[in-house]
Amino acid sequence: MDLKFYCHFLLFFLFYGSQANEIIDLKTEYLTNPIGIDVTNPRFSWKIKSSEHYNSHYHLVVGTDSSEVAIGIGQYWSTKFVNYENRISYAGKKLEASTKYYWAIAKDTPNSKKVYYVSSFATGLWGISEWKGNWITDTSDVNLKPAPYFRKELSINKVVATATAYITAAGLFEFYINGKKIGDHFLDPVYTRFDRRNTYVTFDVTPHFKTRKIALGILLGNGWYNHQSTAVWNFDKAGWRNRPRFLLNLKVDYTDGSSEIIRSDSSWKTSLSPVILNSIYTGEHVDARLEQKGWNMHGFDDNTWENAIPVAAPSSRIVAQSIQPIRLTDTLKPVSLTKLNDTSYVYDMGRNISGITQLKVESKGGTTFWVTHAEQLDSVGNVDLANIDVHYRPTDDSDPFQTDIYTLSGDGLEIFSPKFNYKGFQYVRVTSDQPFVVDKESLTGYFAHSDVSQTGTITSSNDIINKIWDATNAAYLSNLFGYPTDCPQREKNGWTGDAHINIETGLYNFDAITIYEKWMADHRDEQQPNGVLPSIIPTWGWGYDWGNGPDWTSTIAIIPWELYQFYGDDTALIDNYEAIKKYVNHITETCQENRLTDWGLGDWVPVKSVTPREFTSSIYYFVDATILAKTAKHLEKEEDYKFYSRLATDIRNAINIKFLNRETGIYGQGFQTELSAALYWDIVPEDLRSKVAENLYKRVLADDKHIDVGLLGTKTILGALSENGYADLAYEVASQETFPSWGWWIKNGATTLYENWDIAATSDISRNHIMFGAIGAWLYKGIGGIYPDPNAPGFKNVLLKPNFVTGLDTFTAKHTGPFGEIVSSWQRDGNKIIYKTVIPPNSTGTLQLNNVKDVWSDGDKSEINRLGDSISTNLKAGAYIFKIELK
Repeated sequence: MDLKFYCHFLLFFLFYGSQANEIIDLKTEYLTNPIGIDVTNPRFSWKIKSSEHYNSHYHLVVGTDSSEVAIGIGQYWSTKFVNYENRISYAGKKLEASTKYYWAIAKDTPNSKKVYYVSSFATGLWGISEWKGNWITDTSDVNLKPAPYFRKELSINKVVATATAYITAAGLFEFYINGKKIGDHFLDPVYTRFDRRNTYVTFDVTPHFKTRKIALGILLGNGWYNHQSTAVWNFDKAGWRNRPRFLLNLKVDYTDGSSEIIRSDSSWKTSLSPVILNSIYTGEHVDARLEQKGWNMHGFDDNTWENAIPVAAPSSRIVAQSIQPIRLTDTLKPVSLTKLNDTSYVYDMGRNISGITQLKVESKGGTTFWVTHAEQLDSVGNVDLANIDVHYRPTDDSDPFQTDIYTLSGDGLEIFSPKFNYKGFQYVRVTSDQPFVVDKESLTGYFAHSDVSQTGTITSSNDIINKIWDATNAAYLSNLFGYPTDCPQREKNGWTGDAHINIETGLYNFDAITIYEKWMADHRDEQQPNGVLPSIIPTWGWGYDWGNGPDWTSTIAIIPWELYQFYGDDTALIDNYEAIKKYVNHITETCQENRLTDWGLGDWVPVKSVTPREFTSSIYYFVDATILAKTAKHLEKEEDYKFYSRLATDIRNAINIKFLNRETGIYGQGFQTELSAALYWDIVPEDLRSKVAENLYKRVLADDKHIDVGLLGTKTILGALSENGYADLAYEVASQETFPSWGWWIKNGATTLYENWDIAATSDISRNHIMFGAIGAWLYKGIGGIYPDPNAPGFKNVLLKPNFVTGLDTFTAKHTGPFGEIVSSWQRDGNKIIYKTVIPPNSTGTLQLNNVKDVWSDGDKSEINRLGDSISTNLKAGAYIFKIELK
């Protein structure tokens, strides 16, 4: 070991080898100390903070007494298990509703004192029968524009021990106690199919019940429930549409052991608010002159207010919103301010985001401000909405697109931001009907999205690659609002194709399992009895007869399968098994006699070459059947396994019979999508794999080392190259800076991903779309080489297949999986590579290297297995450094 190599090893080992053997990251249902969960057997998960493979017995206890749990006494459950991975489902005494529980876990090592690490969860209301009181609203007029206020005053005469609020709404709500907004969530509750499932949100409001006089306040917004704006999707004609309504149960437990439930009913008072229009699609309008100061405070005079109206429930199901909430996560200050004239200014926020703006202005009462949000500017520097307003169908000019309207009260400095809307934007124009003066401090931007934690990072010596990764993550988060969307401005729809193409990108970078499990429940709500799914989910009915098909709605199979690969948790597979089966059966019933189908959209928005739909849709039919067969085997459904395995084989054979020229090794016309999809999805016969891969290589060279794919091809092109011996070319394609490429967008100012390769296109030109984001996952796989092992999912065994591509000097990929952080990092040193990897505790790794001359490691060289130009080694948990000589 030379000195330089030794120094690398010493520093790396000191950093990764100094971690204590603590139990960390305790979660219930993948959430930290959640409240209001409604599963009867919640999943507990944890990690070990260690630098080594830590074999351990564990002791896990559950109870309601935190002091007992902290010393290993669990009145509800006490279990020991050996070498359990990192997760277990509760199997103790029946849990009670509306109860707080504590759980603790310790390493059960003999002859030493156990150290228990404690976490908690609280159950919510289980089933609609536990909800007391009424759903209430203020009117039956769905066309009434102003949002309603609701209030209720209480007098508390006992000492409160705990107070917990459970709120569900059709529409959106903000909840106040004594004038203070409760929680830091935004746009609660998340969007579902309102006539089939409503979600409730739980708040611990104990700190607000320290006074005797209490005022409860609710402000209701329309959300997707009462969609008053008009657009091509016709949400204004939704069958569920109605005036927003809510149901509240507030459980108060007193120190004397008694309790009561404060509920929504006709005793609540209601009045219209100064929010005179709110649309999740277009914007929000506020007339501050209509504000009723103190409306949510005790002692407010509500004699002129009406009594609330009890109304029917939107659906027969109320379930817990057990996901990371939408929050305002980042604050943006403008990077520039341009004055157009005395009544109009344009702000540049520096990057494209989903979210809202806050305006601070001062002027006389009645002055109106229009705050318009856009992704681009026109030739004179004004905001231009032409790329995102194409599907809006306004009936008049009262509801402008992506525009908030504020009318001032005249009461000093006034601050406005929308409560029930979000937008996609980089540029903001502030216009008034009176001359005014603003500065950079007058406007603030807030990035909004489901607040999932980041689990992955990519850094490299190529700045374009780094910026592509940043832009991909920004686009992904901009399109995560309790369900994955296509764009945060033009549509906000849950397009299925975009989501399954980018599921790996999402899971390598973010801990998003709760969002996807919720969205799979949306799928089950939307699936028709014959198995058909719509192209956008949720939906009121649009998308069942256009845009769906195997190439899009394979979400029902692909997403549960990927959740299993990344988390090792088969819950989504179990929950969706029958739905997958119904879907595959429907394709089987409706496909051609030769087992091919052309049902679908095809390779959406290609550069130039158009791959036949029959080819791509049949491949996804094969993918779905394959996943169904694997799932059946995993769930020990032997007959299903045999049947769907045969079906998958038949589909593969049918594709090859029609599209493969065995003599030339060409699929179809030899387009990039045709060749790469066949390779990536394992359609190619094994004896022709190298020939097809070589043809793909030649095709990409003929295309000047640039992409020529659409949505479906972006999933397969880079992986098909890098996994078949052409990683250098894949990297060249990925890092191009001229049209068409991801780098071309970056060079032209992109901070998110676009909807069209051609930035001058006349359609499909949103500037914040995740659809072409599969490159984000490829960076972890195609260069970093980090893969979950299908035979040991959830990164129980980490597959490492790094590619030390020419033209890149350094590269680091990190991903925190269920067992901890995985690191795959390398640095070029002449013709040698210093490769560093970390395998987290309680897992193993398999390192595979191709086209290398020799390898030295900090460990026992006998552990390295050589077969021709390939080298592999099995790794236990820990930090490693290898010195690799390239051929």
